[in-house]
Amino acid sequence: MRIDVPSLRQKRRDRACRVLVTGAAGFLGSHMTVALLRSGFQVTALVRAGKRLSAAERIARLLDWFDLEEGFRRSLQVVEGDIAGPALSSGTSGLSGTLGGIDEIVHCASNTAFAERKRAEVEASNIDGLRNILEFAVRCGCDVFHHVSTAYVAGRRTGPCAEEWVEAGPFTNVYEETKARGEIMARDVCRREGIRLNVYRPTIVYGDSRTGRTLRFNALYFPVRAAIFLRDIYLADIRERGGRKAAELGIRLTEAGGLVMPIRIEVAREGGINLVPVDHCVRVFMAVMEDELEGGIYHIANPRSTRIEDIVAFAKRHFRLGGVETCGPEAFASHPKNALEVLYDSYLEAYRPYMQDLRIFEIKNAAPALQRRGLECPEFSYEVFTRCMDYALETNWGAELPQDWPSTAGKEGGS
Repeated sequence: MRIDVPSLRQKRRDRACRVLVTGAAGFLGSHMTVALLRSGFQVTALVRAGKRLSAAERIARLLDWFDLEEGFRRSLQVVEGDIAGPALSSGTSGLSGTLGGIDEIVHCASNTAFAERKRAEVEASNIDGLRNILEFAVRCGCDVFHHVSTAYVAGRRTGPCAEEWVEAGPFTNVYEETKARGEIMARDVCRREGIRLNVYRPTIVYGDSRTGRTLRFNALYFPVRAAIFLRDIYLADIRERGGRKAAELGIRLTEAGGLVMPIRIEVAREGGINLVPVDHCVRVFMAVMEDELEGGIYHIANPRSTRIEDIVAFAKRHFRLGGVETCGPEAFASHPKNALEVLYDSYLEAYRPYMQDLRIFEIKNAAPALQRRGLECPEFSYEVFTRCMDYALETNWGAELPQDWPSTAGKEGGS
């Protein structure tokens, strides 16, 4: 190993190390960057320029959103660049020179698209980009490589998923596959070069459980947004055009002003969706980073999965939706999907495997660090759901956030 544990512990205690964060303008990357700065670390953020803003301008807006104090901002260096670009992969490049003096790397940059048609760009980020940053880690004498992956490298399986290396699939999509391949690549390089490696595997991350604030509106948000989108279309049809199209689909107003939409959502009899708020995700990351100095794999998961039935109930209550129900697959054998259900299902195709999830993610490796700090994953309650959805509506599902932010509201995207 390049550094022994006592020396690493002392270096951390003295905050005498500089940490490079890739993907620092992304969802998890921005939260981890701010957490590191508030903990006293010197941070270098590798950030791509946006369509309208430079890398420095993007980060400045993010830090404003986080309301980060000026004193902590002085510990941040912003470097404009791309993990997939040739400048990083070249040992003699100006960019590599700018990124000198790096002791640890937190690799958050990732392409989270699920679609097979996007394989080339997903591999360019999750495989080629990772290879570049690992080569840079070797050249710069990095002590610790922190690789942010996903719990869904587990692939298509049921039951307990251990915190261990996944050598082969089958996988649900190209995102899972490339993240699993990336982990193995990181393992092999770090073993060969004596770099300590921590792999962090979050499940499905949503907004802050205390405030509802978030920069990304996919995963948990998208199925709800799709239902609200359909609701608004048919409310307008009823109020402005007499409701003929709504009536054809069995959609009607209630006396209280809500809307009945006959939609059945297929769910598994067991299991559910594993949800972790971003505030807990970051706290676990910091706890493991600070305490677990030997390296390892760490799931960041909720010990209690949330049933889809509960999320549907929350949405019906909060948005005054009637007619939306959950059922098992046998219900569709006797009564095939209606036109509205077919339409709604088309929006959920990418997320269906995660809505009927029987995987159980073990959290044994991170448990000691969490117990020392008294960290428990917040329950996904109706109150938390309300805070998150109110913020989504307040920002128009991210459209009202400042330009060039990573406010993904699209159909695809992983944890």
